[in-house]
Amino acid sequence: MGCGQREALAARRFPRPQGRADRTPVRGVEGKNSGVGTETSEDLLNGARVLVVEDEAAISMLLEDMLLDFGCEVVGPAARLSKALEMAESESFVVAILDVNVAGEPIYPVAEAIVRRGLPLVFSTGYGGAGIREPFRDRPVVQKPFSQQDLKRTLIAAIAAGG
Repeated sequence: MGCGQREALAARRFPRPQGRADRTPVRGVEGKNSGVGTETSEDLLNGARVLVVEDEAAISMLLEDMLLDFGCEVVGPAARLSKALEMAESESFVVAILDVNVAGEPIYPVAEAIVRRGLPLVFSTGYGGAGIREPFRDRPVVQKPFSQQDLKRTLIAAIAAGG
């Protein structure tokens, strides 16, 4: 079990009290200042409902642990395209994390449904941004394997930018 996994498991078992003193500043994606202050950044994730679409059980559980550590509420996860599409159209959430390839099927119908709703999304892939199809190349991507801080920065930037 890696360090990040242990931290996530510990956070789940021993939740940090609200208003914790160890808040660290969050910088914008790729080192740029996003214009979002520390408290505002934390507030964007605290209580945010996040749709998770991931077919790999281990990655899905790790994502859930990270999101819970951020103070988010997990919607899903969905491991099949049909379920993901249903949830994208009917569930309430503020941002989605979408695995680009779900059980051998491309995620783009789900991404289109989310964009139609005007909601932000983040792609999760092992292939990097080059593997994202047009017209979604301008959307944020976290490349697997990603760190907890990378995920946090990307989610904050996506929510702050909106749909």
